[in-house]
Amino acid sequence: MDIFFGELIGTMVLVLLGDGVVANVSLVKSKGYESGWIVVAAGWGFAVAVAVYVSGWASGGHINPAVTLGLATLQKVPWAEVPVYLAGQFLGALLGAVLVWLAYLPHWSQTPDAGAKLGVFCTAPAIRRPAANFLCEVIGTAMLLIGVLGILSDHNHLAEGIGPYAVGILVLSIGLSLGGPTGYAINPARDLAPRIAHALLPIAGKGGSDWPYAWIPVVGPIVGGVIGAVVYNVVFSGLSPLPTP
Repeated sequence: MDIFFGELIGTMVLVLLGDGVVANVSLVKSKGYESGWIVVAAGWGFAVAVAVYVSGWASGGHINPAVTLGLATLQKVPWAEVPVYLAGQFLGALLGAVLVWLAYLPHWSQTPDAGAKLGVFCTAPAIRRPAANFLCEVIGTAMLLIGVLGILSDHNHLAEGIGPYAVGILVLSIGLSLGGPTGYAINPARDLAPRIAHALLPIAGKGGSDWPYAWIPVVGPIVGGVIGAVVYNVVFSGLSPLPTP
């Protein structure tokens, strides 16, 4: 139950703050309206850091099925616990999306662009090319896992202090460098559960939820997460840290 509730609360915080910054930038009449991509990327980076600080002590703060599956591939998480992690993550993401909808309740009817409203909840490609979009999500999530495993390596001594903050910087960096083509889901729960919320919630003029694209920000991050974990393990498992002067 520690794992389930840790991941539920952590992922809820992630989506509340992450989708919340997109709402702030995208919805008409919001005070952050049109403040730009830098604000979005920074907001998501800080959201990750806060979410990991909130839940890390209870569940490890994965808040991302791609992270959980990558760690399970390396046998750092028992496969028997994976369904518990995933259940907490998807439910937490759904709750976070509902809270964003409530927080910006007057703004949905004031925003005529259905795409902007969908973009609050889930990602969409800048150029719709499924193979290229899939590859971008794979690369971005592989970088996420390589970065997470490096940051939280025992040799760096970051896990107990600034580790979550450093992971947030990693996500900010991925958003700034690799987020342009697809909006960098790099997290199946962060994209799929809020997309479901978008489909179910009574949002004025919301349009469709773009289900034909929805598999890419789910499957791409899973593949990328496993690849990133395996690559990091293969490259660094046999290395020894430099001696301390």
